[in-house]
Amino acid sequence: MTITTQAAALPTVEGKNYRWLQLAMGIACMAMIANLQYGWTLFVDPIDAKFHWGRTAIQLAFTLFVLTETWLVPIEAWFVDKYGPRIVVMFGGVMIAIAWVLNSYATSLTLLYVAAVCGGIGAGSVYGTCVGNALKWFPDRRGIAAGATAAGFGAGAAITVVPIAQMIASSGYQNAFLTFGIGQGLIVFVLAIFIRKPSQVMAVTKKQLNLPQTKIDFTPPQVLRSPIFWVMYLVFVMVAAGGLMTAAQIAPIAHDFKIANEPVSLLGFQMAALTFAISLDRIFDGFGRPFFGWVSDTIGREHTMFIAFGTAALMLLTLSAYGHMPVVFVLATAVYFGVFGEIYSLFPATTGDTFGAKYATTNNGMLYTAKGTAALLVPIASLVATNYGWQAVFVMAVGLNATAALLALFVIKPMRRAFILGNETAPLDANPQTVSTV
Repeated sequence: MTITTQAAALPTVEGKNYRWLQLAMGIACMAMIANLQYGWTLFVDPIDAKFHWGRTAIQLAFTLFVLTETWLVPIEAWFVDKYGPRIVVMFGGVMIAIAWVLNSYATSLTLLYVAAVCGGIGAGSVYGTCVGNALKWFPDRRGIAAGATAAGFGAGAAITVVPIAQMIASSGYQNAFLTFGIGQGLIVFVLAIFIRKPSQVMAVTKKQLNLPQTKIDFTPPQVLRSPIFWVMYLVFVMVAAGGLMTAAQIAPIAHDFKIANEPVSLLGFQMAALTFAISLDRIFDGFGRPFFGWVSDTIGREHTMFIAFGTAALMLLTLSAYGHMPVVFVLATAVYFGVFGEIYSLFPATTGDTFGAKYATTNNGMLYTAKGTAALLVPIASLVATNYGWQAVFVMAVGLNATAALLALFVIKPMRRAFILGNETAPLDANPQTVSTV
């Protein structure tokens, strides 16, 4: 096995604060692609009202978007590791603009599906690149860097969903698609001009007990041959499946519990339970990603996973037993999504720590496909709910999260340490390559 070595590193040539500028531009790019996922729900009913295709047929476009957004990331990430982030993010900006422009002119389901694929390719190009680049710029703070970048995905939706809804109401959904599509794509394209990977590194001291980091850069084929990667993949799927099932079904759950329109008053605000829940979910999800990334930088990745996954299981159990109470529904879903979103910061950070920085974008991209795999399990929730009720769905999700918490602490933690230490003490091949840049 050919292995390249590297030292845990911090960028030096670009200036002390330059990497924070890179992080900020990555977050801004993520904010510009957020509406492709979180803003889509605003367009479904207007499209159906115009063409009467049916929600199920229209929502297939969203499924195609998620699959292409996740499963193609390893290919896009390979281009990043080989040619740098700038060209890939530029390409992503063009593709997301094309996607929404096509949506604005779509008069057939076929064109709607083509647009979804274009949007998925574009969003995956931006998402995978920005998260991977954050891992390279912040080897000492991978948790919070990946978390802040991933949080941009939610923040963008929070900022622009209201203007999109207002434009749909005032001038139609086609105009909203066209205007925001061109605007979001253009901003990503311009920011991409200034995005780059670090050019020089220096050694950095870390808390090796809590944050073991490899000194070896593992290539993607080597990562795919390592058992620890597949254990991490399995845990990612288990946690993501529960979260995606809950996110996709939160409105039907609230309606079936007959609390969707029940008023809830908290901290001086009063809203319908479903509206309040969705609003708090977005806030807690966005805040949880960098917060748990920071926690993992302090106490370790696996300990943070155990806390987050365990809390998620507890909140789902609470929803199963007391979700018919509006206040409990609002608070439990908020806390749940606050601890669910951390998978998008913890797993990228853990990937960088375990497999090195040089191929971090590609290696993290391979792990990110677990989100697409988990999305395929979402329809199961509807089938189970139809036959056995929502309590059965919650029990499934509780089991997945509780098992994932135990696997993180008692399987991933010892396996990862053994993997890192074992490869660092093993003799290298005849011509090892020392890496001075990431």
